[in-house]
Amino acid sequence: MSAASSRTLGSDAPEGPSLTLDRTLRAPPARVWTAWTRPEVMATWFGPHHVRVERAEADVRVGGRFRVVMREDNGERHEVAGDYAVVEPERRLVFSWAWVSMPERVSRVTVTLRAVPEGTALTLVHDRFADPDTATRHTRGWTESLERLAAQLDAG
Repeated sequence: MSAASSRTLGSDAPEGPSLTLDRTLRAPPARVWTAWTRPEVMATWFGPHHVRVERAEADVRVGGRFRVVMREDNGERHEVAGDYAVVEPERRLVFSWAWVSMPERVSRVTVTLRAVPEGTALTLVHDRFADPDTATRHTRGWTESLERLAAQLDAG
């Protein structure tokens, strides 16, 4: 198999500059899955602390698309979109990630869920970044997003 077709099909190993975050959430995998796949729930936690979601869309099926429009406290608007490549309910979600302002820079997000006695072990891998600096910037955004997700699940 060529490197290009291997990349298209995807593998579990991170490719290129990447980030990996592990969290234990106090909610069962079904609730965590819902938070990642229902737009009205995504809108309550998605993005860093200084943004709010103006619009979230998710057609959660292989080949389906997602889109999230966020606005920073300073008024700056950001839009990210991608396609779902793997959808394994309550277990794994893999999707492409591209900011509308830089559509040529497509990266990949893999979210893995596993039931544990405390609730759900979540592993987020975001790879295929254009460069290490971009991975570093996304680490902050995903860290704060996961903090907001934990708070939303605790509240709910």
